[in-house]
Amino acid sequence: MTSTFPLLSLLVFSPLLGVLLVLTFRDAHQGRAAQWGAVTSSLVTAILSLFVWTAFQEGTAGLQLVERFTWIGSFGIDYFLGLDGLNLFFLVATAWLQPLILLASWNMQERAWQFNLHLLLLQCGVLGCFVALDVILFYVFFELMLIPLYFLIGGWGRTQSLVAANRFFIYTVWGSLLMLVSLIYTAVLFYQSAGYWSFQITDWYQLEIPVATQVWLFLGMFLAFAIKIPLFPFHGWLPSFHEQAPTIGSVEMAAIMMKLGPYGFLRFALPTYPEAVALLSDYLMVLSLVCILYGGLVAIVQTNLKRLMAYSSISHMGYILLGVFALNQQGMTGGLMQMVNYAIVTSALFLCLGMLLHKSESQEIGSFGGLLKTMPIFSGFFILFSMGSIGLPGLNSFIGEVLTMIGAAKVNLWFGVFAAVGVLIAAIYMLWMVQRVLFGPATKSHRSDLGLREIVVLSPLAFLAVLLGVYPQLFFDKVEPTVSFYAQQIQVQPTLQTVGIPEKALENAEHLPYFAGSQSIHSAER
Repeated sequence: MTSTFPLLSLLVFSPLLGVLLVLTFRDAHQGRAAQWGAVTSSLVTAILSLFVWTAFQEGTAGLQLVERFTWIGSFGIDYFLGLDGLNLFFLVATAWLQPLILLASWNMQERAWQFNLHLLLLQCGVLGCFVALDVILFYVFFELMLIPLYFLIGGWGRTQSLVAANRFFIYTVWGSLLMLVSLIYTAVLFYQSAGYWSFQITDWYQLEIPVATQVWLFLGMFLAFAIKIPLFPFHGWLPSFHEQAPTIGSVEMAAIMMKLGPYGFLRFALPTYPEAVALLSDYLMVLSLVCILYGGLVAIVQTNLKRLMAYSSISHMGYILLGVFALNQQGMTGGLMQMVNYAIVTSALFLCLGMLLHKSESQEIGSFGGLLKTMPIFSGFFILFSMGSIGLPGLNSFIGEVLTMIGAAKVNLWFGVFAAVGVLIAAIYMLWMVQRVLFGPATKSHRSDLGLREIVVLSPLAFLAVLLGVYPQLFFDKVEPTVSFYAQQIQVQPTLQTVGIPEKALENAEHLPYFAGSQSIHSAER
């Protein structure tokens, strides 16, 4: 469904309003005016996301609010944005997390205007990644995100922050280059079969590529997304990243940017190379289980709060990918739901840690104790989000974990069993952390409890953790048609011939919601 009003573009680029306000008022009132400008801009973005939410029509798998025009016509590169059940929740979550993040960093006094500037630029890049349907446009947004995040880590992190920032940058850039090679080669294959250039992902869904070639192209994209997630053994940059990064950088990474990996698999890799995915799916699920168990077991022995959360994130991402690579509707729905759930609880836990560490110079778990007595409000939020991370029934992660394990068990019963063991391991390290931090003898009694601003930051996340736990249908109504389409697209072997695209292919596929009306501008001109 093509939109005549550029709502998605307004949403994606609305953070630039904040950039303008921050630059204008950077020296006013010791930077407070710039901070107010950033918060105001983020609220505008959040309100625009509500218009996107209300404009989204449930019950259809097709693209909505589509914006498309020629960008680089001679090579078939378009400015192509669209919305469906895969990206709706991520747009809204990214838009509403940003004002909470800005409020949480309100006490950042060191070069505050530059700090807020990088946060707004990062949000713009993330929003662009989630709605871009031209692969070159996606790649541009994907790379632009690295720049503000690099400066956030290096400029406001701990003593070894530049080392962590450089490691993160090198890992990610190498992965991105491999993805670019796969994208360009796929575009060449499309040109050879269709007779014109197109980088629209909906056109690429129609390609029939030899299985051996699919495997190599998929592996190129797999490495890029596996590093971004990160999957074991590509996780080497993550523990030092979280330990050295400012808390807000950890929130941005764990809650939003790590979800771009599974989203990239669902949107770009799996439907384009379905036979390669089917061939490798068992190996990919085993790798996901390794992430679940490895991340959980290493988290148990951590004494640093942020490193514990880093390995917990690796384990959580394993659940997401286990569902995605199950290639059935239960698993993919569960994986997609966990992407949203973990964005909520992981961001909340990192924000809690940031509020706690702001009152202490140490990240060591042994430095804390007895906070239940001295910080009861903080303790209530911390327990709630910790239980949500484990998957306690009644909180948001429970249904997603169950669906993921069902999807995995449908492929192989032992996959589901090992996934359930991962839940027990998660309970061990999360309860151990809660016990050490909140209970036992108090190490320091002078810590003050959360203030009004901090309660305002955490309360919406607590509300969402409970809401999606007791009423998950709110999620299912929006995403099920899209997930069903993608599951069918991946499971059914491609039948369209490489000869005859676009005319014959589009005639055969016009009944499919993603192909209907997706004939590119260039083919229409022909």
